[in-house]
Amino acid sequence: MSEFNTLANQPLSRKLMILYGLPHLTHTIVVLPMALFIPSFYADELGLPLASVGLAISISRFLDIIVDPIVGVMSDQMRTRWGRRKPWLAFGTPLLILCAWMIFVPPKEVSVTYLFIWATLLYMAYTFVDLPYKAWGAELSTDYSERSRVTAWREAFGFFGQMLFLAILILMSLNGVRDIHLQLLAIAILIVVSQPILVAATLWKVAEREPEVLATFNPTNFDSLRGQENKFIFQRTRDALSIMSQNHAFMRTLAAIVFLATAVLMQATLHRFVLNHVVKEPDVFAPMIMVENFVSIACLPLWIWISDCFGKHRAISFCALWIGFWSLFFPLVGEGDTILYVTLILLRGSSLAAIFFLASSIGADVVDFDTVISGRQRTGLFFSVWGIASKFAVGLGVLLGTSLPAAFGFDPSQTVHTASSIYALLAIYGWLPCLIMLCGIPFLWNFPIDKEHQQELRNKISSAVVSEDLTDIAK
Repeated sequence: MSEFNTLANQPLSRKLMILYGLPHLTHTIVVLPMALFIPSFYADELGLPLASVGLAISISRFLDIIVDPIVGVMSDQMRTRWGRRKPWLAFGTPLLILCAWMIFVPPKEVSVTYLFIWATLLYMAYTFVDLPYKAWGAELSTDYSERSRVTAWREAFGFFGQMLFLAILILMSLNGVRDIHLQLLAIAILIVVSQPILVAATLWKVAEREPEVLATFNPTNFDSLRGQENKFIFQRTRDALSIMSQNHAFMRTLAAIVFLATAVLMQATLHRFVLNHVVKEPDVFAPMIMVENFVSIACLPLWIWISDCFGKHRAISFCALWIGFWSLFFPLVGEGDTILYVTLILLRGSSLAAIFFLASSIGADVVDFDTVISGRQRTGLFFSVWGIASKFAVGLGVLLGTSLPAAFGFDPSQTVHTASSIYALLAIYGWLPCLIMLCGIPFLWNFPIDKEHQQELRNKISSAVVSEDLTDIAK
């Protein structure tokens, strides 16, 4: 019996949205340390050159770009009794757990090559799990506002996961366990134990919506490629990317993602360096980030209300302006300015979760536009290209956050720094991300798909759907 479920167009229950969001509780624990902890851990504790560490993580992120569209197309095309998205989570989770263990619990002697290989495999495994998972979430609802609530629950679990991660670090520190090797070991054990349980609960309880196919879809070109699966996948990818390039709403979303995510990841990479070498209060890091996540989650209802009133695109623009404004004051921070620094972090962070959930919700709306044009639902492929943009931005953010301070003479392995290197670090940490974020706002401010336009798209889709099972067409 097929696991596909039509999920009739009625409001989703809160229970279902919670069950869908569960895996993200520890998904984020896998990738969060790659920006916040791993660069400083491998540079400060394991003695690898900071610039080389940043380069290894960045290149591994860039290489993963090749995998995304292939996974997206295969996820869209997969036909199993369990659905299109679920098998990817079931088989990708064990690989993700293994790679996380190898990164967080390395042997005593490591090299940049070791970090590069396992970081590359980790990001690939994360794609196998995260891309189909987010495509699944985008398809759970067809309503403009409800999509924001689905992604808000998912991102809320992600931020709760980050708080859990940091709470463990705080408790260990309070009990005298400050060795970062032991702290990362504890996090690795948490991932190994929790991920299988959370993923299993979601796979068991949450159904997939059947894929939509419109009367305008013509499968003739693809029928000629039956039996040539590799050629089929690559032609589908090529043709879809060609249509995507003509989708102005999609291209504007990509540009905004690159600018906003690059700015956020630059600052995330440098948080620990600023605390360790400028404020000189390294023990504040974990509780500070935990409280920031709590504030970000607490502000989610406010940002949902703003998006309902002004549209998702304007709400994200407001988020970016809010982050950029408070970032302007980071260069004013000096040694001992703990209260000032933490206050700025909390004010800045109150909109972080909103950026992530609103961007995913907008992504689902852009897929509706493509469904009307192409005649079939290709959520996996679209989210794969968004994933490429996000990973490019993450890699670029980590690269800029590590290489630029090093270029201006900042060396985290030293205990004494010149005034010019500290000034450069703070300017790169505060002012440069602000400028980058401002560059992304024009792409979203007058975004063409608002609530009314999205409803028009859904009406066209509903009136043109001829089959919700692609296997009917393939016969």
